[in-house]
Amino acid sequence: MTVQKVGFKAPAFSLLNQLGVEVNSKSLLGKKIVLYFYPKAMTPGCTTQACGLRDVKKDLLKFNAIALGVSPDDPKKLLKFIEKESLNFDLLSDPEHKLIESYGVWSLKKFMGKEYMGVVRTTFIIDEEGKLIHILDNFKTKSHHENVLEFLKGYKV
Repeated sequence: MTVQKVGFKAPAFSLLNQLGVEVNSKSLLGKKIVLYFYPKAMTPGCTTQACGLRDVKKDLLKFNAIALGVSPDDPKKLLKFIEKESLNFDLLSDPEHKLIESYGVWSLKKFMGKEYMGVVRTTFIIDEEGKLIHILDNFKTKSHHENVLEFLKGYKV
């Protein structure tokens, strides 16, 4: 498993969004990216996290930042999620786990005594030049957006 570190170049990506349109990291240079990985669309924790980011989009824009969510879900499910929750940012589909694995967030998980492979909820903040500037990996979904904004407010180039 790859482990990403702050200060290094973030892995590039090119994935389909909820509309089946390709979104790639090269086209986003010049903006900060809040790239968050979540296990499954339309589940309670993932909904709470996504809606938090939806509600602070204007604040993110003040820091020249955009949010992008990544999960193994297919674009059709992502579109349903966006429509149901009125999300105002792209969700990216990674069913083959290529980006998920390159960021090191595909891992063995345990739930109610069962072990399985899945996405470890993690957020990577990438600067305008494609460098990883922050990793959030131990947070409550309810306050995730606040953690992101707190970092951006204190971030100095």
